[in-house]
Amino acid sequence: MSTEARLVLAVTLMIGVIYGTSILFPPPPASETPAEAAPPAAPGLPDLGDSVAPRTGGLAAPAEGTDPVEPAAPPASVEEREIVVEGPLYSYALTTVGARLVSATLPSFDDLAHEGRPPVQLIPEGTSALGRRLVIGADTLDLSGLAFSTTADDRVELEEGGAPASVVFSWRNPAGDFAVEVAYTFDPASYLIGVDTRLTGVDRPLLLTSLGEGISYTEADSAQEARTMAYVTNRVDGGIRQQQLQKVEESTLENGPFLWTAIKSKYFVLGLLPGSGETETLAAGDRAVLGGLFITPREGSQRARVEGAIEADASGRIEYRVYVGPQEYSRMKALGDEFQEVNPYGWSVFRMIIRPFVGIIVAILHWAHTTLSIGYGWVLILFGFALRILLWPLNAKAMRAQIRNMAAQPLVKELQTRYKDDPKKMQEEMMKLYKEHGFNPVAGCLPMLLPWPVLIALFFVFQNAIELRGVSFWWLPDLSAKDPLFILPVLLALSMFLIQWITFRSMPDNNPQMKMMMWFMPIFLGVIFLNFPSGLNLYYASMNVATLPQQILIANERKKVKPLKPASASGGTGKKKKGGSARRKASAGD
Repeated sequence: MSTEARLVLAVTLMIGVIYGTSILFPPPPASETPAEAAPPAAPGLPDLGDSVAPRTGGLAAPAEGTDPVEPAAPPASVEEREIVVEGPLYSYALTTVGARLVSATLPSFDDLAHEGRPPVQLIPEGTSALGRRLVIGADTLDLSGLAFSTTADDRVELEEGGAPASVVFSWRNPAGDFAVEVAYTFDPASYLIGVDTRLTGVDRPLLLTSLGEGISYTEADSAQEARTMAYVTNRVDGGIRQQQLQKVEESTLENGPFLWTAIKSKYFVLGLLPGSGETETLAAGDRAVLGGLFITPREGSQRARVEGAIEADASGRIEYRVYVGPQEYSRMKALGDEFQEVNPYGWSVFRMIIRPFVGIIVAILHWAHTTLSIGYGWVLILFGFALRILLWPLNAKAMRAQIRNMAAQPLVKELQTRYKDDPKKMQEEMMKLYKEHGFNPVAGCLPMLLPWPVLIALFFVFQNAIELRGVSFWWLPDLSAKDPLFILPVLLALSMFLIQWITFRSMPDNNPQMKMMMWFMPIFLGVIFLNFPSGLNLYYASMNVATLPQQILIANERKKVKPLKPASASGGTGKKKKGGSARRKASAGD
């Protein structure tokens, strides 16, 4: 395969990765679930009034004329109180009204969307997460506006390396036996919150737990962040699916069961994970499973509310976990059930191929940063040079195979002319030619395809790695954002042009197609990479610069090789001898 053909193939794959996903793999339409007949309402419940709605497919459909996105307002006499749980990794705030999560601050991450870069706050202002609705027969009770009581202090501080702490909220219906108790457990070393809900006075209710309406905008490019805001599900029978929140146009019911569901932005996530996390106990029914989802769009915005449904056990207990934090690959992978795939690398066709390399690349990225004590910018440059050194033998093999193929082209053309009317004879003579002169028409391609999964994995990791978020390097304020001066895309285009120019100058024939590619492709790719993360551009530019020495060496070898002459051009004698001599010249440096 020629140089320009390999370049076209690389560009085609890159464009396919960037633009082809939504075209080739559109999300399947949400299924509709027929309504079920519901048993009578449980005794001891307060008067629900307009909040009563029919139970549909195990989920609570909103009542006619109500807005299920807004939590029920607390009575005027209820005094709201906030409990702040502060640990080394986070500061979470819970309210006694509905026992909801109203704030989630991550001090280790800067909010890049606001001046002064305050700590990231994941819960959008005026919204909350972990609000609850209870479905009992044909009735739906909104618990998010009830006044819960707690004995916890206003501030709960967790020390690094210390024991987990719990905050318990409770509410009892004064007119009956119905009661709710919600216990939150916080670990100072984890973003994972354990939630244990106990319901009394009702029979096997269904609990709808809200993940809120999306995550706060925390990136400098809010338009791009809005495109990445989505809810993601992982079905028990396999299959991770995501849907952009801005594309949710009507209330939707999605049937499970799901291993988990989550709302995610580009770098952060709120995930609902049922049970204890032991996947092998799922078949035995030893842990709760998300029965389905209820998604409600927020009118006039690009947000939607996502609620996960979990059925209580015979004792009225519902236990699940909530992850509120960054998309750090190692942390999320440790939770099991492929939770790290909440922001999957690559599109589905290649995901199984590149997935094994993602963890290795992330681990090396961390190791180089922590062990070598160098910044992530230098780590990316190191990646570019190290990868080029590791691929040197494969690239040399591919380029020298191309030289042999190029030297044998006159012989190939002679056979094609001589046997154009006898394809079978032409094939036989071609095989003899391959064997005699030791070249293979695909030998220049195969060595380049071997590292392809690693190269694609690197593309996605460096484009989405939270480790690069907010990290400055030289003139770059943020390696996860585009280069504000566009220096790197220009350098990338210039280095690519230089590589092509060196190759073009070493070719024996002036190929007009290759000349056109030499000018067009660097400009084309430079434009494509203008708005890519500067960290990704830094890696590619470094790899191109590291390619130049090998390109110069191979170009010098290519200049020394003379094309093999057909037998007719040498008087019909000494074909094998001359061919053998030319073969040794074409193979110089192997």
